[in-house]
Formats: sequence, C-alpha cells, structure tokens
Amino acid sequence: MIGGIWGGAGDRSPVRERDPGNLRGFDVQTGDLVWTFHVTPRPGEVGIETWESDAWEYAGDMGSWCCLSADLELGHVYAPLSAPTGFFGGHRPGDNLFSNSVVALDAETGDRVWHYQMIHHGIWEYENMGPPILGDITVDGERIAALMQPNKNAFLFVLDRRTGDPVWPIVERPVPPSTVPGELVSPTQPFPTRPAPFDRQGMSEDDLIDFTPEMHSEALAFFEQHVTGPLYTPPSIVSSEPGGTKGTLSAPGSWGSANWNTGAFDPETGIYYAVSHTLPGVDGIVPATDPEATFEYVREGSSPIWLPSGLPVTKPPYGRITAIDVNTGEHLWMVPNGDGMNDLPLLAELDLPPLGTAGRPTALVTATLLFLGEGSDAISGTSGVGMWGTTFRAYDKATGEVVWETELDSGTTTGPMTYMYEGKQYVVVAIGGSEHPPEWVALALP
Repeated sequence: MIGGIWGGAGDRSPVRERDPGNLRGFDVQTGDLVWTFHVTPRPGEVGIETWESDAWEYAGDMGSWCCLSADLELGHVYAPLSAPTGFFGGHRPGDNLFSNSVVALDAETGDRVWHYQMIHHGIWEYENMGPPILGDITVDGERIAALMQPNKNAFLFVLDRRTGDPVWPIVERPVPPSTVPGELVSPTQPFPTRPAPFDRQGMSEDDLIDFTPEMHSEALAFFEQHVTGPLYTPPSIVSSEPGGTKGTLSAPGSWGSANWNTGAFDPETGIYYAVSHTLPGVDGIVPATDPEATFEYVREGSSPIWLPSGLPVTKPPYGRITAIDVNTGEHLWMVPNGDGMNDLPLLAELDLPPLGTAGRPTALVTATLLFLGEGSDAISGTSGVGMWGTTFRAYDKATGEVVWETELDSGTTTGPMTYMYEGKQYVVVAIGGSEHPPEWVALALP
C-alpha cells in the first residue's frame, strides 16, 4: 500500500514551514512502513541541488493532493506532486524538485525510476492535481505505454510511462521575469508542442467579455488595473499609489482550469476528455507584516474573481469538455458543459447559447457515451451563480452532442460509475451539497 499527503503551509502563511507530504509504502499484511520517498530531497538525494541556499531545510508544502496511479506489469507507482509553499519564492531559489512533478517510483523499494517536472520554481499554484491516467496509444505506427498528466495550467503532458520521455517534444520557452524584489523565477518553462492547451492561458484584451459594449468597458477597466500577460506572468506587488496596479490578473487562476476531477480516457479510441473551467484570479504580493513572518512577501488576491457587476471577466465558455486524440495530439471537438452562467441576471436577458457551468465535475466514458454532471457547491471551490449545477448529461463521445439529460436533486460530488446487473446497465453517481445530504443516485433504462 502506498500513500501520500499534502503538506500544509498554505499560500498566505507568513511563516516558513517544512511540511512536505512524503510518499510512503506500507506492508499491506502488517502495516509496517517499508519505505519513504522524500518529495523535498535531502542531502545526497537526487534534486537537492535544485533547492539553492539550502532552502530544502525549511521549504516544503508539496505532496500528492490526489490519487496515485500504478502499472502492475512495470511495478511502477506514479505520483502527481503539487506546488511548493507560496506565491513568493524568493526564500527558495532554484527549480525546487520534486514540486510540480510526476515521479515514477519502484513500488517495492520506493526508489525513483524517473521524474518529469512540469513547472520550475512554481509561484502560481499550478499543480498536477488529478491522477495520472495510464493508457496505450499509437503514435506514427508505434504503440506507446503512455501517461497523461493534466496540470492546473491547462496543459496535458503526455509521457512514455516506462521512461518518462515526452511522446511529443516539450520545449523550454522564455517566460516573463518577476518584478518582486528577491524573486528569481525560472527564465524558461516547459511547453508541450502537443496537445494544445485545453483551456484559456494568459490574459489579453481579446479575452475580455464583450456581449455588450458596457460589459466590455467594465471588464477593460478592471483589466487595466492589473498586470497582465501570457501564461507564467509572475505575481506582482500590489500598489497603493495612484494609478498603481493591484496585482497580476492570471488565467488560469489558482483554482486552475484542470483540477482533481479532470480527465477520462477511452482505451478503445485513444481519446482523452479534458473537463475544465475558466476562472481567472488575481495574484497580488504584499510585504509580510506578521512579526513572526519569515517570508518577505505574502499573497493578497483571490481566485476566482468577478467584475463589480457580478459578471465573469472573460468570454465563455466557463466550463467545457475538450476531446483530444492522444494518438495524434490533436483536438477533435470542444463543447460547453452546462449553461449555469446564463443564470446570471445580466446575461439571462441576452438569450445566449449555453455558456458552460464553472465547476469540478468528473466524467465517465463508456462504449458510446460520456457522462458528466456540473459539480457541487461542496467541491467546486466556491459557490455562487454559474459555479455548479444539478443537470446530469450523456454526451455522444464522438461528437460532443448532448443525447440525454436529467435534473438531479443536487450537484455531483465525484465521478459516475457503471456496471451490469442481470443484463441491465446501471450508471450510479454521487450527489450532495451544502444544503443537501450526500447520497447515491442509480440510473438505468426501463
């Protein structure tokens, strides 16, 4: 049995805490601890050099937020690891392994087989949240044992799970420098050449909501109050000076576009279904004022954010499904999931098509259909109009067309499952919320 845990300093903590969520292997017969893998390397271990100035001694907060995956034939366990502490990383110079990485471990010994770091020196809370999905794909006639890892930044990293090598090139591209004193961000970050991102990355004026001139003007005024730019534009200092900026407007925000719910893979077709939402956030940095603070700066911001009118900042869709052929790395189709944002009073007047529901629902793919709810206020990260819903749908997995839907008593809290009993197929989904007790709902044809 192998387990991990998330560390605990948090994004606003002013105190350095070495609280990594190390990975541990236990004997299932006795419960004895067999091995421990240090997610923050220690002296003599691979990666120690990526924590400059001996930052490994006090920095941490990494761990495996969600689920591990395993290949029984190879004997490997794959752990998706989270970001290190904070939106300011001046106290931890270097790339900071094994943060924001997938690590393959030998299940019997806990030894590292390979690792791949998706983000160097993370300061955006972009993490490998969901479990790595393991599946076999065919690329240019070659059968590949693949690992598909979504990140909160809207990239799907596709690796050979035997070696950790990228299936398609992942290139290091220059990213903006930080303007925060003492912050040394990595000058480059890894960008997959395939597949393309499955949700919005970075913020520009073209991304702003524009259903009416008034809406666009409000969004533009908000936009101009912040530092903006492409993906990996660093958090910035909040200014109190007239005309000063109020932090960095980031997309995705710290809630990510992908999250623990993202991803269903069809082993028959090699299609990966990315479930995501568009929720920008503000990453502002202010000097720490706590007398016991050991960070120079802490975060002042929020994610997601809304305009003063209550509208979202960006154009739709706000919740979507993207079908990706992992055999080719190409997007096949994208459709909004739900129409929750249409319920916002200012948008309800406009008779718009479905705009998508921002939430964290989990998909189930079957022989012909993709089943998906709209999430729940219990797990959406925040509550409010357009942030979750009670509709449960079946999509044609080949086209994204809705072929059936029903209203449940509450939002979905985890992934649906399916089984056969006495010749009939059932789909069971868990629901619940802040005002509804948790329960299972079973669905089947008459």
